[in-house]
Amino acid sequence: MAGSTLGNLFTITTWGESHGAAIGVVIDGCPAGLSLDEEDIQIYLDRRKPGQSRFTTARKESDKARILSGVFEGHTTGTPISIMVENTDQRSRDYGKIKDCYRPGHADYTFDAKYGFRDHRGGGRSSGRETIGRVAAGAIAAKILRQLGITITAYTRSIGDIVIPENEYHYDQITENALYMPNNDYAARASDYLAECIRKQDSSGGMIECVITGVPAGIGEPVFHKLDAALCSAVMSIGAVKGVEIGDGFQAAAALGSNNNDSFRLDAGKLTKVTNHSGGTLGGMSDGSPIILRAAVKPTPSISQPQDTVMRTDCQELTDTTIEITGRHDPVIVPRAVVVVEAMTAVTVLDLLMRNMSSRLDSLIKFYRS
Repeated sequence: MAGSTLGNLFTITTWGESHGAAIGVVIDGCPAGLSLDEEDIQIYLDRRKPGQSRFTTARKESDKARILSGVFEGHTTGTPISIMVENTDQRSRDYGKIKDCYRPGHADYTFDAKYGFRDHRGGGRSSGRETIGRVAAGAIAAKILRQLGITITAYTRSIGDIVIPENEYHYDQITENALYMPNNDYAARASDYLAECIRKQDSSGGMIECVITGVPAGIGEPVFHKLDAALCSAVMSIGAVKGVEIGDGFQAAAALGSNNNDSFRLDAGKLTKVTNHSGGTLGGMSDGSPIILRAAVKPTPSISQPQDTVMRTDCQELTDTTIEITGRHDPVIVPRAVVVVEAMTAVTVLDLLMRNMSSRLDSLIKFYRS
């Protein structure tokens, strides 16, 4: 299997399966001298681990990060950083009865079509558990970005048809509710909606919004390596994400040029924009204003309702059947995916920053050793 590596100068390679012994990531391109320990990574992993509320899978995993290489006496050495998280609560038996069935909404059929062989235990590499490696890498990228004055904030904008209006965002409330919504009242409404989904043995989708501040103007390449294109590609690589937009996104299709263009003006001698319909990018490069990204997350495909599908018999023939998926599954993916979107954004922005620096090591190391 190719395609498990992302990035050019700051690269990450995730490895492992949902029901294997462990899962993790190898990070290459992190400069030497960055203060780093396992707690830096654990803070991020704790935001995506299972079993945190009634809206996440009951699988009990501590998701404890273990740094295997690339760090000495609390600082990065400049060599590849390998991080491992052990799987301790696999229940592969939950998949025994449906191992020959193609689960609707999952990658079972496409894995079989491509490889002629697949790991049926929780989806293998296509499982959401693969995102552990992404989040661990994102924790390191985000730490570097913070030292460069760049911050990334992600949160749940909507669940189902419950959408928080932008004028009612309260960012201090994001961590006060289990759904990571910037409004506790809307989080309560979304919780009631999800409880009804559980009662009906169904699931829900939603929208994640991510805001990046502090990126200087001119980051990104104007043709095939646009900043917005790179962000969209990275976030779309998350298994449950079915759409990504920057700024006004799809709403721009119904806009007029007169109200979609962002006018420029000088503010204390500095060029700024009056509005931010473009979402912080122009011509594939950052324009210095906040970068606004949104990711549409599909409903959890594993539901307990009967579903029509196809199975492969012992004679390798295909036949119609019906399945009911049991086991431990999230009724909504969105809350645990918030930190995954944040992590993929951090990795992508850092990699593009490095491309745009004339001497990436010298430019970054001065922040660590000053």
